[in-house]
Amino acid sequence: MAKLPLNADPNLLVGTETADDAGVYRLSDDIALVLTADYITPPVDDPYLFGQVAAANALSDVYAMGGKPITALNLAGFPSDQLPLESLQQIIAGALSKIHEAGAVLAGGHTTEDEEPKFGLSVTGVVHPDKVWRNVGAQVGDRLILTKPIGSGVLFNANRKGYVSEAALDACLRILTTLNRRAAEVLAGFSVHACTDVTGFGLAGHGYGMAKGSGITLAIDLDAVPVMDEALAMYERGVTTGVNATNRAQVQGHLRFERELPLWRQEIVFDPQTSGGLLAALPAEQAEPALEALHAAGIEAARLVGEVLPHDGACLRFR
Repeated sequence: MAKLPLNADPNLLVGTETADDAGVYRLSDDIALVLTADYITPPVDDPYLFGQVAAANALSDVYAMGGKPITALNLAGFPSDQLPLESLQQIIAGALSKIHEAGAVLAGGHTTEDEEPKFGLSVTGVVHPDKVWRNVGAQVGDRLILTKPIGSGVLFNANRKGYVSEAALDACLRILTTLNRRAAEVLAGFSVHACTDVTGFGLAGHGYGMAKGSGITLAIDLDAVPVMDEALAMYERGVTTGVNATNRAQVQGHLRFERELPLWRQEIVFDPQTSGGLLAALPAEQAEPALEALHAAGIEAARLVGEVLPHDGACLRFR
């Protein structure tokens, strides 16, 4: 397929060039729109929880750009011949709870017939044109902060097999339904050089995008990365996801593990996340104050997980 032509409009501040989390279009010297759309299939059977997770996942793209969500449109695929209309109403009610929590409004949407439920949002946010966060721009010497633990992909798959405890699943869902709003608000008080949210491509995939686009190497300390309860145990047990192999293949030639690890222990960095946390690069002298501010704001899982080094032939080093 031929490469699509790039848009030459100078007001398109962020387009498709670096596969960023959202597009950004400048309206004036003070206001730019942040534009994104995302939808998922149900990770759980509860329709209300499904709507909450899907909405938090879509809203996250605006926060990853340093923006504030203002409006949302529902994007729904629904098998009306298989499920009652009440299920769709509950999905939307769950989403609406998160839209309101974000300080945004639901302005409408679109529903189509589908063989399985799918739900998400098209979200519009606002940001100052000079304060846009990109997934590129990390600088040598920066420190990396991750605001949520990883591991939701394998937990959902393992839960279908009955392997996950109720406590671990409940903790996972609390994490996924938590908006990145407060984390973004706290980080806005610091000099964020690059930011992305960790979602379907996993920590390795999204880290690779940041490293490649910034021309640097991310050195990530595996033992410092927060992991959801029971996620590593599920990988050790042999559970995986349908996406792990693809995520690994996409970055295989661009990363290295600097210590001997069994394959199951490596898998967590390829685990596909839903409504994952923010991965932010900021100056070394601001890292500890930023982490303290995140913890004070209730984001207790936030951790310093690594640093930015000069590019050395690999985009990612897991230590």
